[in-house]
Amino acid sequence: MRITDLRVYPVRQFVYVQVLTDEGLYGVGEASLSGRSLAVVEALQRHIKPLLLGQDPTRIEFIWQDIFRGTFWRGGPVLQSALAGVDIALWDLAGKVLGVPTYRLLGGAARDKVLVYRHVYAHTTEGLIERARVLLAEGWRVLRISPTDTIRDGYFDPKLAVLQGERVMGALREALGEEVEIIFEVHTRLTPPRAIELCNAIAPYRPFFVEDPIRSENPGAFATLRAHTSVPLGTGEQLCTKWAFRELIEEELIDYLRVDICHAGGITEGKKIAALGEMHYQEMACHYTGSPVGAAAMLHLNMSIPNCAVQEFGPAADWMTEVTPHSWRTEDGYLFPSDEPGIGVDLNEEAALAYPHIPQEPPHWRRADGSVNDW
Repeated sequence: MRITDLRVYPVRQFVYVQVLTDEGLYGVGEASLSGRSLAVVEALQRHIKPLLLGQDPTRIEFIWQDIFRGTFWRGGPVLQSALAGVDIALWDLAGKVLGVPTYRLLGGAARDKVLVYRHVYAHTTEGLIERARVLLAEGWRVLRISPTDTIRDGYFDPKLAVLQGERVMGALREALGEEVEIIFEVHTRLTPPRAIELCNAIAPYRPFFVEDPIRSENPGAFATLRAHTSVPLGTGEQLCTKWAFRELIEEELIDYLRVDICHAGGITEGKKIAALGEMHYQEMACHYTGSPVGAAAMLHLNMSIPNCAVQEFGPAADWMTEVTPHSWRTEDGYLFPSDEPGIGVDLNEEAALAYPHIPQEPPHWRRADGSVNDW
């Protein structure tokens, strides 16, 4: 079997990949990078596709290494997202070749199902509580909130963000009770001193973990944060390789690894990061792009590893289901894989072409003095 083509489909803010073979089988992957998707498309079509043609698609580790190490300037979110799309497609194809779900090729099922969490959106505290109760009534067990998106007079106010975060977390805990797991997302918006203030303020309300209290590039900053708060910490969706996670893992500076395998080199790299975390009793709490392909790929990875805590999840919009029909199911707050070969997601090429790329730029936030703040 040989690879005969690599097809790339930019669909709205997502990037889907097909790896085709001379035996008529193909694999589906995702290479999305919100806000910079077309850079990934160019990397796939102009640089990576020529490397793949004629290759044996079952040599997944070899192909991963060849793409990653085949250029002197390796890594980074663009190239790692492109590599992730290929890698996920190859694992999907491998399952189809052998007629088994992909997780069986990754070591078999380490669990029966994967716990997922739902993000709670609302503009007011009362609306947040109401929406949370609806999700809990539907059977979801873990919720995530992000009440630090505080804008005053058009600017982000860090002090107000801390005060609002404490108030909202306290109100939600009082309304929902002690047993509901609540993830508190900060989205990298705070400096270490402000993050310490927030973490200590919400500690009495026992968050499942605080997600991305600061940016993740500098492990030393997490060491400072770790030394001044006792709340569980999670980060990693901005990190693209196992080496970027190394210090956070080895120094035990975080508790939950927020790997996004669509940005971090795919299932192959995700499995290695999970193994590093296992040695330090850290668990995976995977971030996802919002697409069924990424959700399915993470599901199969998490089914196969011993240290999965929770996985981000959101039901797919109708147009997503049309473009990427999928076979997994949810029940009582858990995600279940199907018995279909591969990752259980297909790509409707005609539908993909009907939803072309939409230019998308993340919000550009400012503080009151006009300086840039992380969104």
